[in-house]
Amino acid sequence: MRRSYLNCSQMLRLLLSLLVAASAGVVGHSRNPSICELVDAQLPGRVSYPGTAGYNNSQKAYFAGQERDLSPGCVFRPTNTDDVSRFVKLVGSERQSGRSPRGSRPSSPKFAVRAGGHSLWAGAANMNGGITVDLRSLNSVVVSDDGAVARIGGGAVYSSDVFPEVVKHNVTVMGGRIPGIGVGGFTTAGGMTFLSRRNGWTCDNVYGYEVVLASGEVVYATASSSPDLWLALKGGSSNFGIVTRFDVAAFPQDLMWGGVILFNYSQSVLEGHAEAFSNFMRPENFDDLAMMSIIFGFTNAGGSPTFSVSDAIFYSDGVEFPPVYQNFTSMPGILPVNTLALNNVADLVNGFGAVLPQSVDRIYELVYSFKTSDAALYKQLFRAWEKWTDTIADIQGVSVQYLIQPLPVTNGTNSLGLTPNAKDGVTVCITATYPNAADDKVVEKRVKAFLEGQVKILRKKDLFIPFQYLGYADKSQDPIGSYGRAIKRQLQAVSRKYDPNGLFQDGISGSFKVFA
Repeated sequence: MRRSYLNCSQMLRLLLSLLVAASAGVVGHSRNPSICELVDAQLPGRVSYPGTAGYNNSQKAYFAGQERDLSPGCVFRPTNTDDVSRFVKLVGSERQSGRSPRGSRPSSPKFAVRAGGHSLWAGAANMNGGITVDLRSLNSVVVSDDGAVARIGGGAVYSSDVFPEVVKHNVTVMGGRIPGIGVGGFTTAGGMTFLSRRNGWTCDNVYGYEVVLASGEVVYATASSSPDLWLALKGGSSNFGIVTRFDVAAFPQDLMWGGVILFNYSQSVLEGHAEAFSNFMRPENFDDLAMMSIIFGFTNAGGSPTFSVSDAIFYSDGVEFPPVYQNFTSMPGILPVNTLALNNVADLVNGFGAVLPQSVDRIYELVYSFKTSDAALYKQLFRAWEKWTDTIADIQGVSVQYLIQPLPVTNGTNSLGLTPNAKDGVTVCITATYPNAADDKVVEKRVKAFLEGQVKILRKKDLFIPFQYLGYADKSQDPIGSYGRAIKRQLQAVSRKYDPNGLFQDGISGSFKVFA
């Protein structure tokens, strides 16, 4: 086994950092160097500390205020897979050396891992103290000569790194539909995309993962090599290692049609959407080129309660106003202002993002799923949504989105626990944004009350599905548990095999743990 030693310059760097600490008032007793200092000594030039430009730029790039409010001891920005491997070996070594006298539980230098940094809850991809690993320099995108495979770095962002490159080759990949989404967290969570009704989840289309295990070993997991790890990474999040490259299917793609339609908010428009969406979801109307979502909005940010409704509709073939969307595009109440157009996927994502905030102060989101039914169900759910907004209208500056969309039609090569080829699944996320941290508890309580009310309606009709999409779930939810007991046990077995000392259970901040 190859061992890593400090060379002379690295040793000098470490000694200098200790002398600086001593001059700050630690003289007179010894102390162990922090994990930040150790990583900085072994991997110089990749660690940034509070107050530096690198640190501040990393912190400012998080989407949610809850993540920006956290203060890691330092930020480590690896430039290649070997950097990540050396980091994990160092953390693992420090963890083992910190075992208690009884050897029952190792102490753990804490770290967080972020790619795009678009997660919503505090600690999902950042932390207080410890070290945050910012993967965004691992952003390479290489399309194979035959255009069938894209090899994408684990820190790449779809809107800025991936889509601008793949469109040059007249192909696309399964990726995020709004700006700022990172490949790493999105893909290991599952990944919902424009092509989800045809090609399933993003993770259904991963051929191989280059992943750094808890030992620091780098493996390439595929269906034939480490198949258990390959399957576990398809929905298992960051429980098994740090993925430094995803090799994914690329699909021929010229122009795609779509955008956002806005409506005047009225009861007839709500009822029209109930009819149109239930019709869209009927098996006989299934069109695998179509992916859409309905977005109901409520805000008091302008000083008075305001409702809105819009549709985000996309068609992966270059056809304008396809028949599958006729009930939406011809609905009375539609406003003349919309973003419907033929575009390549890169421009489509950026255009969609133009109507969305680039960051938020405070945000809270919950997710649930169910099987589709007739228009009466949707009318009942929509009325309950509208009535519930009265309970949150007193929160200063609050804006709420109630987003409903089809679940991807999976081929079953994942760990999500959904029925392969099922076309009747629907998922909903309710998202509240607001400016004041003092309102966190009351917002969480009221949004949870909304979810409970929706679930009660669905359970009575025997339509509720336990599945919670990890990419939309809050830390108070249990997406991995929602995959089912048998799958969770499989994921736990994979964790024990590849991470026997639990580095990615105890050492890493955030994520949803398989042993929770």
